[in-house]
Amino acid sequence: MRIGTAKFSYKHDEALFDSRTQYAWLLVLACSLVVFPFIANEYWLYLACLVMINIVSATGLNILTGYTGLVSLGQAAFMGIGAYAVAYMDNHLGTPVIFNLLMAGGITMLGGVVVGIPSLRVKGLYLAIATIAASMILHFIFANWSSVTGGTAGLTVAPPVLFGFSLNTSFLFYWMVVPVMVVMLLGAANLFRTRIGRAFIAIRDRDISAEVLGIPLLRYKLLSFGLSSFYAGVAGGLWAYFFRIVTPESFPLSMSIFFLTAIIVGGMGSILGSILGAVFVTMIPEALKLIVGWLPVSADATLILSPVRTIVFGLLIIGFLILEPLGLQEIWQRIRRFFHLWPFKS
Repeated sequence: MRIGTAKFSYKHDEALFDSRTQYAWLLVLACSLVVFPFIANEYWLYLACLVMINIVSATGLNILTGYTGLVSLGQAAFMGIGAYAVAYMDNHLGTPVIFNLLMAGGITMLGGVVVGIPSLRVKGLYLAIATIAASMILHFIFANWSSVTGGTAGLTVAPPVLFGFSLNTSFLFYWMVVPVMVVMLLGAANLFRTRIGRAFIAIRDRDISAEVLGIPLLRYKLLSFGLSSFYAGVAGGLWAYFFRIVTPESFPLSMSIFFLTAIIVGGMGSILGSILGAVFVTMIPEALKLIVGWLPVSADATLILSPVRTIVFGLLIIGFLILEPLGLQEIWQRIRRFFHLWPFKS
């Protein structure tokens, strides 16, 4: 039974989609994802694949930072672990693509658990610094463990082969990255319908009270780090297959700031926020390129795009924290509420 937004059964309250309208929009979205690669050019297909990889990684960071309240600036380094794992297995073992992605996630998950150990004693700024230190250590390993990582030259990756098809174009790769993204999003959404997900939220809201209620902090904090790192590892594996080369410079600290920006702008503690934030911040560099292209400046002006992008990300973080701390997902919810009540809303 449902009247307006009131829900009178636990099952209905727990449903991911609870109305025919939502199912209709879900069907429209699914149809759009199927039709899109047939009408988009190579440029937009490239951006779509990149956005979906970023959505997977941003969702993982949101599990850790948005839902559990543990700040991390090591997401890019964890993606690097996954990327190198895929590259090594593809070059030396020749194992299937799906197996490589799962193993990349699993290996990265173990690394995340190790990095998460200090989270029992430190939090906030100190934990962020600890994750930066971990990312610097991992970057050193990437650059110097030449027998595994190829050193500063990195590793090349062959196009993934799935069901006998070589996914050597953005069009073909799109059909692999979409299902992976959907599965990862559904997994994250369902996680917070379980006891584990609610324990994460309790730790974020008041960790001391959560411990008093019987939630073992170390276990769940390490689990949150592990799950977040699993998502980063899978995203890193997809990244390796997409760009086909992995080097230590592929995963700088600025990339971790990129993902932190995504979840702040999109909305921390929200799966929708991960999606909106990843799309928004991925498109910012492309918008900057268009703006620079329109301006009457020299061709060398494109060299300043990288520092300008970092400045823009910093301004976005500050702006959203001050003006809209709940991010784009809250703006979207307000729009939905407005049209839900219109024309009766004054």
